[in-house]
Amino acid sequence: MGRKLFSLRIKPFRNPKPSSSPNFPFKPHIKKLVYEVCEIIRTNDQWEETLETRLSEEEVVPSDIAHFVFDRIRDVELGLKFYDWVSQRPYGCPLDGFAYSSLLKLLAKSRVFPEIETVLDSMKIEEKSPTREALDAIIRAYSDSGLVDKALELYSLAVKTYNFVPIVFACNSLLNALIKDGRTEIARRIYDEMVERDDGSENGCVDNYSTCIMVRGLCNEGKVEEGRKLIEDMWGKGCIPNVVFYNTLIDGYCKKGDVERAYGIFKELKLKGFLPAVETYGAIINGFCKEGNFEAIDRLLMEMNARGLRVNVQVYNIIIDAQYRHGCMVKAVETIRKMIENGCDPDIVTYNTFIYGLCRDGKVQEAEQLLEQATRRGLMPNKFSYTPVIHVYCRHGEHVRASDMLIEMTERGYKPDVVTYGALVHGLVAAGEVDVALTIRDKMVERGVLPDSGIYNVLMSGLCKKGNLPAAKQLLAEMLDQNVLPDAFIYATLVDGMIRNGDLDKAKKLFELTIEKGMDPGVVGYNTMIKGYCKSGMMNDAVSCINRMIKKYISPDEFTYSTIIDGYVKQHDMDGALTMFSQMEGKLTKAASFFEQMLMSKCIPNDVTFHYLINGFSNHALSEICTKGNETREHEKCMFLDLFRRMIVDGWVPRLAAYNSIIVCLCLYGMLKTTLQLSDKMVRKGYLSDSVTFAAQLHGVCLEGRSKEWKSIISCNLNEPELYVAEKYSLILDHYLPQGVISEASQILHMLVEDYKSHNQGVTNLKVSAS
Repeated sequence: MGRKLFSLRIKPFRNPKPSSSPNFPFKPHIKKLVYEVCEIIRTNDQWEETLETRLSEEEVVPSDIAHFVFDRIRDVELGLKFYDWVSQRPYGCPLDGFAYSSLLKLLAKSRVFPEIETVLDSMKIEEKSPTREALDAIIRAYSDSGLVDKALELYSLAVKTYNFVPIVFACNSLLNALIKDGRTEIARRIYDEMVERDDGSENGCVDNYSTCIMVRGLCNEGKVEEGRKLIEDMWGKGCIPNVVFYNTLIDGYCKKGDVERAYGIFKELKLKGFLPAVETYGAIINGFCKEGNFEAIDRLLMEMNARGLRVNVQVYNIIIDAQYRHGCMVKAVETIRKMIENGCDPDIVTYNTFIYGLCRDGKVQEAEQLLEQATRRGLMPNKFSYTPVIHVYCRHGEHVRASDMLIEMTERGYKPDVVTYGALVHGLVAAGEVDVALTIRDKMVERGVLPDSGIYNVLMSGLCKKGNLPAAKQLLAEMLDQNVLPDAFIYATLVDGMIRNGDLDKAKKLFELTIEKGMDPGVVGYNTMIKGYCKSGMMNDAVSCINRMIKKYISPDEFTYSTIIDGYVKQHDMDGALTMFSQMEGKLTKAASFFEQMLMSKCIPNDVTFHYLINGFSNHALSEICTKGNETREHEKCMFLDLFRRMIVDGWVPRLAAYNSIIVCLCLYGMLKTTLQLSDKMVRKGYLSDSVTFAAQLHGVCLEGRSKEWKSIISCNLNEPELYVAEKYSLILDHYLPQGVISEASQILHMLVEDYKSHNQGVTNLKVSAS
């Protein structure tokens, strides 16, 4: 059982009986009087005087019947007027807890939260306790309105101060609100308390819906097995009580990416005699959509049709969106045709999917036509309708048209939000129209939409690139005034601006300040600083910056490595490069060490990296590699250097040795596609594949699990001596594999050698027989 949310132990409750009943009995003549009071308040402009007279005739004090009036009056404003009148009378009894509670229920029904707080404060001062029903109503009102903290506060108030617990409906509302707010851990604690105090009666503290809410929350966080255990704890191992729970688990597995498990649950549901609902099919179809398994989707749609279930617009939208994302545009159009034929009208989500797809393909005019069509059909376009169109116009440099679209959107009554404005600002800055983007920012503020950190970052970046660093700093001050906290990207933008402005010292101070404030600069921030150091020729500082990154467990990316390589090349400082690599990997060469770190970090190198590696080792590193025979151990720590040294010793020219060392590293780090692309480029430059190239590529194919189709991926034109060399190097490469056994690639090469020998032996025997 989880830790208690509140320190007070909660006992199972039954229907708690009030400690006292209302002060005034509800006799028939009083019932008639209450009805008259409500009518007087509702219909009479001078109701105060009339009411005073009528109550005097009956010799009834207003506070005595206030409880009944609040229960029967429907208009919250009239209820508050009656409350003010009763409270402000110069004589008479104050309201009791029952009257206050009835008023609270009326206020909760209308969601007037400031007045609820005022009444609760008055009750606290007067030491009056609300009934459980009143607190239940308030907790539900706060929860259903998304005011989770206030709902939690009142839950605590009910338990700790008034010593009773909310009914299951109020608790379920609170659980639901917590799950929607992503506060699953707190929801779980409350749920555990609900289960613990449940007595199994019809007035118990937990029901099926409580468990369903909690399972859904766990599934949303990817904790599907924990959700399933919750069900089994309630109903027994292997027991899932109804189709709603099945739907929740299927949806959870699909969101987690485990479609196989989801489909297993789907089949189990049918085997146990449950009938899948449209929601069930929708959940499993969503899973298959993420995988792009449209054959499975078609089978499920046929199954739905056979069961007489009508596919709804939500399911169609999921399928159409997946078809677009997987490049099946023709199928998406066919799906919408079937959708209309089956009597299911497209909604704005359907249109938005096509609008986004057309914008992605640059067909902005067609996207606009769809937008117009949606409007003519009475649909309400939203930010997902306009934003892609605005973004494409900006990308094409048509910022005037983009601004017109924003105006059109506003004139039609659709209020642009920060996302829509952000797309326009981003597009304008990308087009170099920073001043126009700043004007848009001003219009945002005028219309009550405050820019977020993303918009400020884009604007600052644009200003810095234009060399207007003072204006960027002014924007930072404005951010702080608006209580928009700068993030690491903002600081990285300003650091970049200072570097562009030639003020590296200030850039360094700001960078250090970012770290002092406890922010993680991330790879973008570190790269910005590294670029500044390299630009100023301060390579030692650049290397130190990379060391800091690695110590912080931030993996350098392609830009990091390419920047460092470019910095040393521009400095014509190969000795400095070697020294830098010695500091990072013992006494290894710069290019090899960084190159392998890139591959270990799953960074795909670019042509710049390959160019500098091949040229650097061909022109400068040969003597460094061959003359230091006493450093064999250091070379063996680095695959690139080890292979390069072996090939030089075996007679390869430095350029080919460097090229093959790259190929080997790429293949053994699982980058076969990049290897084949590089090989094609090298062939066009006149470098033919040789024994080592073939051995490396064969390893790459096998490591991808495609050993049976290697002949369709790479070609083998080696003669017998070259095959022997390939087999030799393949066995060398086996030492770098974790298995510690002969690889598939070496086995294939051995078979090729044996086949070649058998073929030659057969030819020899044939010649002997002929003679």
